[in-house]
Amino acid sequence: MTGVSAVDQAVLWSAAAVAVAAGLGLLWKFVRGVARFVARAEEIADDWTGTPARPGVPARPGVMAQLAQVGQLAQRMDAVEHELHPNSGLSLRDAVDRVEATVRDLQQQAR
Repeated sequence: MTGVSAVDQAVLWSAAAVAVAAGLGLLWKFVRGVARFVARAEEIADDWTGTPARPGVPARPGVMAQLAQVGQLAQRMDAVEHELHPNSGLSLRDAVDRVEATVRDLQQQAR
């Protein structure tokens, strides 16, 4: 190299320090990426299974519980739809039709 042993050793030690620092930097980037991946996987698992209630934070139902709620909502919608069509004479639509017919009859009588 330079022929001066002290300078040569300083250059070698500096190069080694730079190499170690670069290796540590790459290791840090890798570990940080793995930590982010693991945190994201935990979030997905919590979304799937749900989380229990904590002080100040309500419980969050998981995917299967939410799907069960969708099924219950579909049953409620079926009951509402039943009321919107004329059927057994007891639905809301049947009552509206009866009121309309009564009002029409009263209007014809008033003329």
